[in-house]
Amino acid sequence: MEKQIGIVGLGYVGLPVAVAFGKIRKVIGFDINQKRIASLRQNIDYTNEVDAADLAQADIEFTSDPTRLRECDFIIVAVPTPINENKHPDLTPLIKASETVGSNLTTSSIVVYESTVYPGCTEEVCLPILEERSGLKSGVDFFIGYSPERINPGDKEHTFKSIVKVVSGQTEEVCETVAGVYGAVVEAGVYRASSIKVAEAAKVIENTQRDLNIALINELALIFDRLQIDTAEVLKASSTKWNFLKFTPGLVGGHCIGVDPYYLTYKAESVGYHPQVILAGRRINDNMGSFIATSLVKQMINRNMPIQGARVIMLGVTFKENVPDIRNSRVIDIVRELEEFGVEVQVTDDLANPDEAVHEFGVEIIPYDKLRPADAVVLAVPHQKYIHAGWAQFNQLLKHGRGIVVDIKSALQREEAPETITVWRL
Repeated sequence: MEKQIGIVGLGYVGLPVAVAFGKIRKVIGFDINQKRIASLRQNIDYTNEVDAADLAQADIEFTSDPTRLRECDFIIVAVPTPINENKHPDLTPLIKASETVGSNLTTSSIVVYESTVYPGCTEEVCLPILEERSGLKSGVDFFIGYSPERINPGDKEHTFKSIVKVVSGQTEEVCETVAGVYGAVVEAGVYRASSIKVAEAAKVIENTQRDLNIALINELALIFDRLQIDTAEVLKASSTKWNFLKFTPGLVGGHCIGVDPYYLTYKAESVGYHPQVILAGRRINDNMGSFIATSLVKQMINRNMPIQGARVIMLGVTFKENVPDIRNSRVIDIVRELEEFGVEVQVTDDLANPDEAVHEFGVEIIPYDKLRPADAVVLAVPHQKYIHAGWAQFNQLLKHGRGIVVDIKSALQREEAPETITVWRL
């Protein structure tokens, strides 16, 4: 018998999953954000992950009524798992989602979690909540599984359907059922993990590995800056070797790479092990914003520019290029550091939601065409718009077309920069 699928959480992860299934069967999509539900009903995805045509083709009933989950016997939970101010896991969204699902759970249902967590979280935290709220017994009346999300926001090549799906279940039979459900839509196939904990651990180390690789390159950038060597040129030369890993320096934010390692370190410390390499990498990456801001100030001093009252334009504030999400963006670290030096910072980003920027960071987003010429410009997030505009845009953005451009990710060709511009990059 075909499963009735329900998706809990319709963000970057949940919506593409709902659309994929919605193209072959009816899906119930639940989210507590009524504004989000209203826009999705109009085939509008303000995360830009799914276009209107795909939304229109999918048979999804969007709802903020949790009782509709009672119609479902295969529920996928895809809610955020952020960290708190102390860099510890904030399981609030996951707990509340489990309470909602548990209160509407029916016999013989399977609940699959996709949210990134530490090994053991699904069984130790989520499962007891489902049992308590439903009054049902796990492993008898209902079952759980875990299938880690692998969505890469803004990536139109590596999508939900084209990435191998890791699946796991409470029992081998449940794992096979979960594999069968996902296998119907994931063209790249599924991989059956031996246990839920293995699947949880596999996910959390994927982003931890990337975080550490980026931290290494960021540390090299710190060293090369002191040696006055261009990091991009070094990486270009090193990349000629077949097995060199092509990572680049930059800010590490967002709700995955900059967050997931803390879930692993939290769990490690709970069992008496204090991670050293992982946390060292986190410290390097978390401090890159301050380094970039300080380096810009040094460049300004070298050009005899006054620091107090100087004006700097920040191009981009989202956590990565070509996505509208500002959550955990590290661009704000540069803004804060420059403001402490007495610099006036103008932030612009056409993709970011101005209200969210004010709410999250207390920062006003100024429209691109309303920017006042500045002493320096930081190309913080290389959105396609800024790359397409190239060096010519700085004729208007810089005072008299002269000044400093900080190209954090080396997105523009340095050799093409006008002589009137001093270029600094990681």
